[in-house]
Amino acid sequence: MTVRFSALTVDWLGLATVRLEGQTGTVIYTDPGPEHYGVLDTYEPRDGDLVLVSHGDHYDPDSIRRVAHEDAIVIVHESVDAEVLEWTDEQPEALPYEVERVGANESFILGPLDLSTTPAYNEPDGPHTDEQGRPYHPEGEGCGFLVTVDGVTAFWPGDTDALAAHEDLVVDLFLPPIGGGTTMDRHEAATLAERLTPDLVLPVHYDTFDAIAADEEAFVVDVATRGVPVVTDPQ
Repeated sequence: MTVRFSALTVDWLGLATVRLEGQTGTVIYTDPGPEHYGVLDTYEPRDGDLVLVSHGDHYDPDSIRRVAHEDAIVIVHESVDAEVLEWTDEQPEALPYEVERVGANESFILGPLDLSTTPAYNEPDGPHTDEQGRPYHPEGEGCGFLVTVDGVTAFWPGDTDALAAHEDLVVDLFLPPIGGGTTMDRHEAATLAERLTPDLVLPVHYDTFDAIAADEEAFVVDVATRGVPVVTDPQ
């Protein structure tokens, strides 16, 4: 299902993969794939002008090739290293595109687009840690993205807790992960949505596999009762 919001059309394609298209035709993808989770499957439009990769868990060269056209710009977090990944040994710089590395808290102008990055991590003393008490996503190993296209700012926070750094952002479209486990859960995402007061919330990063199963209908009710517009894009 395609969600139409202001100047954007929005499609959630599974896990953290979202396709955004502005009214002028600019196409952006967040975190395409990875294929080993069944994300994208046979989808192969090769129409993306900009591809955003938040961290290593979402870096998949084959999926990037499925969505990016030949002149695309690929933005990859500076920590992504194919040498530590099990599903690829192809470094981002080997991709046949213009590839730029980014950290958190950076801002760019890319033609008609404004892009900025945000911190994305699990708090060491928070609920999203492993059995040894280590954050699943340590600070410095990923980022979120704010991208403005045709006057609309969309925010994909990445695989992260809800952080104090998020609360002062100006966001039109909020794309929170709600699956919990290694990211904020639906309760934490709803609280952050209330603080951000976006014009629309569309939850992502849930139900792709059992560990991130979530009750999206309960999330919708929770957010709506806080006075924030919300919609789902069922998979």
